[in-house]
Amino acid sequence: MTTAREIMTGSAECIGAEETVLEAAKKMTQLGVGALPICGTDDKLKGMLTDRDIVVKVLGVGKDPAQVKAGELVQGEAVTIGADDDAEEILRTMTSHKVRRLPVIDGHRLVGIVAQADVARALPDPKVGELLQALSSD
Repeated sequence: MTTAREIMTGSAECIGAEETVLEAAKKMTQLGVGALPICGTDDKLKGMLTDRDIVVKVLGVGKDPAQVKAGELVQGEAVTIGADDDAEEILRTMTSHKVRRLPVIDGHRLVGIVAQADVARALPDPKVGELLQALSSD
């Protein structure tokens, strides 16, 4: 079975928890991505920041993205997947937590990101349908 390490996008770049949301938005634009892992000063993963988080939790409520720190938007513990976990486990994790992107961890180190599209390419068609349905429902 295909593992997270085989299908992930490697060398994921973090946004520091103390960096601003504006800096995160610029980094997302530069990298052409819609989400960034948030890492603390200890280099440990704190959570994920999405473009939707920026719009809904910052811009939509009138906050200044140049003043809000990325770490302020962390909610709960980060949902991750192990680098050697298989595509079925990734599917279960994405479905149960209703997330479209999973940071890939090797030990305690962030090594990449697995997106919904990566999993879709690695799974047989019926499983892809189940994932899409699970992530699209409320």
